[in-house]
Amino acid sequence: MDGQSEEISVTKLLRQWGEGSKEALDQLTSLVHSDLRQLARRRLRLLPPDSSIQATALVNELYLRLVDAGRVDWQDRTHFFAISARLMRHIAADSARFHGRAKRGGGWQKIALEDSDIPSSNRGPDVLALDEALDRLAKIDERKASVVEMRFFAGLSNAEIAEVLNVSIDTVKRDWTFAKLWLAREIRT
Repeated sequence: MDGQSEEISVTKLLRQWGEGSKEALDQLTSLVHSDLRQLARRRLRLLPPDSSIQATALVNELYLRLVDAGRVDWQDRTHFFAISARLMRHIAADSARFHGRAKRGGGWQKIALEDSDIPSSNRGPDVLALDEALDRLAKIDERKASVVEMRFFAGLSNAEIAEVLNVSIDTVKRDWTFAKLWLAREIRT
């Protein structure tokens, strides 16, 4: 199946699932599973080796949260992966919170942002610091926080992000530049 056919198929299945079709969800799951595992592996590479969450667990938890989310007005494959990115962010933060509590506040998982082009100090900020900073950014500018989620957590291109947000690619680039600098400052403080 070529990329465009897969896009159409995923979009069709997403809309059917949004209308309540369990069969569409089953088909969709098999169609996007390998992409989600690849996305999860990329994101988990940014966590330290002793991280308590694995790609399979991340994808399984993602499926549970997607099913629990109820009916969503899915736009297309890119929208699905944008939502998945946001959920993966929350799952990673929840895992870090749980792991931190288990160690009575110690050993929070660090996330290396070097690969993401977000300027940071030599030691990567932890998942919780990034999650909290993104929450603060969302209160100031939801779109800029969404750009970070889609680019950092889902690996979407500027063009895909522009499509989801219904803005120009140049706007996405400006948002990304601002968000990288803003997050670097917030995480360092």
